[in-house]
Amino acid sequence: MINKGKVVAFVNDVLVETETKEEYDEVIEEVLKRLEKNDLYVKLEKYAWKMKKIPFLGVIMGKEK
Repeated sequence: MINKGKVVAFVNDVLVETETKEEYDEVIEEVLKRLEKNDLYVKLEKYAWKMKKIPFLGVIMGKEK
């Protein structure tokens, strides 16, 4: 999923970028399935979902890049 350019992972952060909300939902579902398959988990309440802009490593990432 990382090679396809939809997912970025850094330490304990996972960023997902898609063109549509439907595609986002599909990618998130697949990420969560893969985490579970490998006995990993996330605390869902600690994550931000469907944000248009997000601070990451001191940079604000969003549609405008």
